Amino acid sequence: MTQTGSSTGSPGKQMLSEQVYARLRDAIMRGEFAPGDALKPQDLAREQGVSLAVVREALVRAVGDGLADRLHNRGFAVPAFSDRRWQEIAEARRTVEPAVLRLSVERGDVDWEARVRAAHHRLARTPAFTPEEGRYYTSAWAEAHRVFHRTLLEGCGNPVLLETFDRMWTASELVRRWSAYRDPGRDGAEEHRRLEEAALARDADTASAVLLRHLTLTADALVDDPGRDG
Repeated sequence: MTQTGSSTGSPGKQMLSEQVYARLRDAIMRGEFAPGDALKPQDLAREQGVSLAVVREALVRAVGDGLADRLHNRGFAVPAFSDRRWQEIAEARRTVEPAVLRLSVERGDVDWEARVRAAHHRLARTPAFTPEEGRYYTSAWAEAHRVFHRTLLEGCGNPVLLETFDRMWTASELVRRWSAYRDPGRDGAEEHRRLEEAALARDADTASAVLLRHLTLTADALVDDPGRDG
């Protein structure tokens, strides 16, 4: 039976939940919450001027997107560096993406080459860090980074493989930011340049090896080190 007037599932509540989720996602991505920090529904509701029900809906979505954990009898929290899932995602990416890149190098046409060059140019010219966007890299750089990596793989011509990449990329967005923050001396620009160079040279072996190392370095920066300032 339809409950007229109920707020459950109402457009207004859904819109508020979307807004709260967007602000929460942005805060986590910008580093306003550190890994392992509690996400307290009461505090979030008070800060954003919404009901607990709206905040809980947003938090459940954050859990589904890998941005938060639901702790047994302890509410919600940002995932920890040591969470096993990050290494599992990294293992999946290291298994799948170099193989897809090999196919892409072998199958990609001239249009693919042009897109790779353009995507790398955009990435190289986009500032990775700005003071106003917090401790992690900028949203503009994050998008340029995603487009470059996806464009490298698009030459494979297999939409199922590309959908797999999309899911893994989304699942690992948060830890990419953590990894970059924990390894500030890493020369990611040079790694991307070598990826572009090997792909456009049609050197599948080198391209796959460079990508494998690129992904491995990202995962290695997440390994807990008691002496490292997180």
